[in-house]
Amino acid sequence: MKNSLIEGLGFGKIKRIVIAKIKIGVDLLEAIEEVIKKTGIKKGIFIGGVGALEKAIFRNLFEFPKFYPIRPENRIYLKVEKPMELVSLTGHISPKKDGTPYIHPHFSASMVEGKTVITMGGHLTKGTITNVKVAVTIAELEGIQMRTRIGKLLKADELQIIS
Repeated sequence: MKNSLIEGLGFGKIKRIVIAKIKIGVDLLEAIEEVIKKTGIKKGIFIGGVGALEKAIFRNLFEFPKFYPIRPENRIYLKVEKPMELVSLTGHISPKKDGTPYIHPHFSASMVEGKTVITMGGHLTKGTITNVKVAVTIAELEGIQMRTRIGKLLKADELQIIS
């Protein structure tokens, strides 16, 4: 898209909505991976997530590297172990070159600090553990040309949308 601020733009439809109730005390990312495997979703978006968490690991970028790809030393992993409310789950699922789904979820969770409610967010990594009433909703997409490939600039998995 020459002279555009957009790298890719695609159109499609929602094929189906999948909702999963997640057990207490399990890894949220592993549960999402199981949902995607059992349902055969290759392309989709996270519509949301709700429920309580007992532990979360928030992965965030704290500095841009001088040279890509981004490395662990450019990130912070903040572990929080206390009651939290899962208030959002966003991201996408797109097929890698070998056809397997690449899952790129982000989440936010709120918690009480003193007499204040605070919210934190970041990339969802393994180690985020569910508690009560966790449900995840995914929209499976069709007709949109999207995939995950190693990008030239970032030298890491990136979403590509073929117009």
